[in-house]
Amino acid sequence: MSTAGGGGGALRLPGLHGYAAEFSPYWPGRVACAAAQYYGIAGCGTLAVLEQNEAGIVLLRSFDWNDGLFDVTWSENNEHVLVTSSGDGSLQIWDTAKTKGPLQVYKEHTQEAYSVDWSQTRGEQLVVSGSWDQTAKLWDPAVGKSLCTFKGHEGVIYSTIWSPHIPGCFASASGDQTLRVWDVKAPGVKLVIPAHQAEILSCDWCKYDENLLVTGAVDCSLKGWDLRNIRQPVFILLGHTYAIRRVKFSPFHPTLLASCSYDFTVRFWDFSKPNPLLETVEHHTEFTCGLDLSLHNRGQCAAVHSGSRREQELQSAAEGSLLCRGSNTVSFVISTGKDIVKIMQDGFSQIYWHIFVGLISFFSLALLFLLPFVLVLVSHNIL
Repeated sequence: MSTAGGGGGALRLPGLHGYAAEFSPYWPGRVACAAAQYYGIAGCGTLAVLEQNEAGIVLLRSFDWNDGLFDVTWSENNEHVLVTSSGDGSLQIWDTAKTKGPLQVYKEHTQEAYSVDWSQTRGEQLVVSGSWDQTAKLWDPAVGKSLCTFKGHEGVIYSTIWSPHIPGCFASASGDQTLRVWDVKAPGVKLVIPAHQAEILSCDWCKYDENLLVTGAVDCSLKGWDLRNIRQPVFILLGHTYAIRRVKFSPFHPTLLASCSYDFTVRFWDFSKPNPLLETVEHHTEFTCGLDLSLHNRGQCAAVHSGSRREQELQSAAEGSLLCRGSNTVSFVISTGKDIVKIMQDGFSQIYWHIFVGLISFFSLALLFLLPFVLVLVSHNIL
């Protein structure tokens, strides 16, 4: 991907609807996208591996599967390996260094496998998946079957995410309106949080605080939860007008996060501020489903949506954005423009801008106030 203020590119994937995007933890310019035909209701799925260079966006690899793909995660011990989850309840392991795949298929979930995540803590190479069969499963990619099945949710599981701090600990978000925390070393659920009065579609763990998680739900709200005190959320963020599909904490700042929604927008927040909504990005013209923030480049955000049925050219509202046309296509927006950079670079650029505007306003008012006195003094030859 380009640096701040750099150029953009375009890519069109006809007949696909995007569900997830994830930056590579190894390659600064690489993004994986999980997509499906016909909104995942019927048809096949595609894993697309993309890279942005000086010429724009290029498709490095694409792999097809016989059902829709809903989520994707990169391996933490091999830069070429990814895992996807599918509408047929299976997980697929892919190697981008090979032209064909998958390398392995794990089929145990009895309904759609909607979420998959690779552990980020050292000393373990584990994958967790969440399914509409109301279970989460633990996998070792080197073993041909699941290691454990976690039961307790009373609705479909939409999101599973490993703690980046605590080995063997993951969280799950469900249609039963709860956020749950699990320990792979202990039977049963570790913590149940009745987080919303609506289905919860996404959750994420703060990269700087092992006790802080965020949830996004159908009630259009984002809520932050301190695991040491779950009676009340530590913050509530309002602004989206439809269900929140994905939420991600910033890898560079402890209080910044991004969310995408069925209201076609990506929003950036700082929950430490009195006015937490920093920016609303309206590149998309359809449901925005996938979102990720780069681990390598501050200010870089990848978002993907289910493409429009109408042929419409998307217009960029930010310098240095990646856009592509819609007509039953996957549309990617990889923003590195000024509007995003000023938010994600620790929020400093936006603060400096407000200070600058404030100083200009102050000096302008001061000049208007003093001007009559200066004219009087000049008329009396005092100056």
